[in-house]
Amino acid sequence: MKEYPPDQIRNIALIGHGGAGKTSFSEAVCFCSGSTTRLGRVEEGNTISDYHPDEIERQISINSSLLSNEWRGYKINLIDTPGYTDFTGEVKASLRVTDTAVIFLKAVEGAEVGTEIVWNYTKDMRVPSVFLVAKADNENSDFEGVVTTVRERFSHDVVPVQFPAGEGGGFNAIVDILKMKVFTYPSDGKGKPVEAELSAELLPKATEMREQLIEHIAETDEKLLDSFFANGTLSAEEITSGMRAGIRNRKIFPVLCASGTSNTGVSMALDFFTDFLPSPAEVETAMGYAPGSDMQKEIPVKCDPAGQPTMFVFKTVAEPHVGELSFFRVYSGTIAPGLDMINDTNGKNERLAQIFSMRGKDRKEVGKLHAGDFGAVVKLKDTHTNNTLSSKGFPVVLPPIEFPEPVISMALVPRTKGEEDKIATGLHSLHEEDPTFLVKVDSELHQTVISGQGELHLEIIVRRLKAKYGVEVDMVEPKIPYRETIKGRVNEVEYKHKKQTGGRGQFGHVWIKIEPLPQGGGFEFEDAVVGGVVPTRFIPAVQKGIMEALEGGVVAGYKVVDVKVTLFDGSYHDVDSDEHSFKIAGRMAFKKGFKDARPVILEPIYEIEVSVPEEYMGDVMGDISSRRGKILGMDSDGVTQVIRAQVPLKELFRYSTNLRSMTQGRGIHKQKFNHYEETPRDVAEKIVAEHSKQKVEEEA
Repeated sequence: MKEYPPDQIRNIALIGHGGAGKTSFSEAVCFCSGSTTRLGRVEEGNTISDYHPDEIERQISINSSLLSNEWRGYKINLIDTPGYTDFTGEVKASLRVTDTAVIFLKAVEGAEVGTEIVWNYTKDMRVPSVFLVAKADNENSDFEGVVTTVRERFSHDVVPVQFPAGEGGGFNAIVDILKMKVFTYPSDGKGKPVEAELSAELLPKATEMREQLIEHIAETDEKLLDSFFANGTLSAEEITSGMRAGIRNRKIFPVLCASGTSNTGVSMALDFFTDFLPSPAEVETAMGYAPGSDMQKEIPVKCDPAGQPTMFVFKTVAEPHVGELSFFRVYSGTIAPGLDMINDTNGKNERLAQIFSMRGKDRKEVGKLHAGDFGAVVKLKDTHTNNTLSSKGFPVVLPPIEFPEPVISMALVPRTKGEEDKIATGLHSLHEEDPTFLVKVDSELHQTVISGQGELHLEIIVRRLKAKYGVEVDMVEPKIPYRETIKGRVNEVEYKHKKQTGGRGQFGHVWIKIEPLPQGGGFEFEDAVVGGVVPTRFIPAVQKGIMEALEGGVVAGYKVVDVKVTLFDGSYHDVDSDEHSFKIAGRMAFKKGFKDARPVILEPIYEIEVSVPEEYMGDVMGDISSRRGKILGMDSDGVTQVIRAQVPLKELFRYSTNLRSMTQGRGIHKQKFNHYEETPRDVAEKIVAEHSKQKVEEEA
């Protein structure tokens, strides 16, 4: 297979709201470039990038898909990403390793919540970006209206370089403002477009838009601006260099238009990508750091095919009959099979086996990949997503992908006993494939809890657990890690453990004081015994008994926090006293005193940040209040409102699903633990009653 130097490579992430046309566009790219002889359709489940059974069934992208194609002698590495927010981690991973983002917009709906999310990702990660108005053949499409909205919401540097000659069902021609030509596409989606001069009807609009475009380009650079003022315009060379630099530096955001399903405008978009988007050699040099360091001292990793080999794994997929397939970007040097490298993230040695160029699930073996290129390698022993591999002569670790925090958790219940090990193995493997999916075995609550980006995300995980590992589980509401504490103090609690069964008996006698500590105080034990009334050797046993009571809870079975216990008196028997007797005395004394010290139940409070369009503000705020939430404040981010609130964790179960339902899929939220707070009395009474009922059932 042909080898590509960095300047002949374009690495592009296709991002945007769900259903914006990314997969259809990527399919048309494969068709245009000759990689496939048919134009697949999402509705028919035969596209190259959406090949997983879950994707075919639901007709949405769930996994990012790498599609390598050649166009005009350039290698175009496209990553088709999911638009559904449950799979936003795939978008962040793709943006981390690509050089340009193409943000898809529906020609009717324009910018949506998902658009806003990915736009903010590109801002935070400083990824050069292009907008593409897709589905321009849909009825009621409005290219100009979409451009106006995007300019108002995102940046005044958004400027069209094309516009449709006719929209809706008649969309088959596009005006290229840079070339001042119109390109008409065949109705069957095959063949090349026909180039023609602009008609008298199209010329005035194209001329005006070209002038605006040139002004925008001139404003990106002082020298260009001087030339513009001196000559009244820019030369063709200045337009090209200015456009390239403006895109690279995020000073200009061009707008294209196309329809992937009819294959209209796709070849023009590819021409634009090769002419104007930055190559791996032109973007900012990647900065790494020394293995094991504190990431303070940066090490430049130059995009040089002759440099020391360095690659970064951004995705891991477990393929049947193949094993783990690690997707990577080459940041420096040249990668070839048989190369010995070091995983600088964990210090393990790896030898590269077969290397592939990827197009969806199809693999094509290659001999070499140069700096700036993408590929996949099989059977790495100790390498996973976010790991850096480098040569022994150039140890370096590239910064990891920052994946989003989970927004939903569910507990798993096996349908068949004895499959816990298989479930654990499967969940671990699924986490390696998808780092936004987290697994925690909660020893306190005796549950396996899985967390992710939404209910659909977790449903997909459970389905894959069954399909790949043959184990079935049910998802149930996770238990809440409540806490118990006290609000009052008890100065004298006595407990005497005395048992005589013939022969040596048991005797332990203690007096303790119980008092509350400030929140976060944990547990304190004070030995205030005077005169040896409780021998020193038995005091640790008293403390141990109290700590056992703390772990098991007193009123509702939850861990006790923020208490201080003082042992100040007691007695012992020369023959019958032992550590076991004093441990029982300590535990029982604590339980007795705790009930008299005004016990309360504490519940975890989470801080949430909800982003919704303005029209849903009232409904969302009312819903938060109904969940015992407290509104902390509101901010405006364009037409999106951001509500900050604190809500009990108990009330957040399935919140992401309910929020999407309430806002027609346009609301998103993130959440994180904030603090513990006393539960209202009615809630506490229910918790205690449930615990009592459970104890009765267990005893029965």
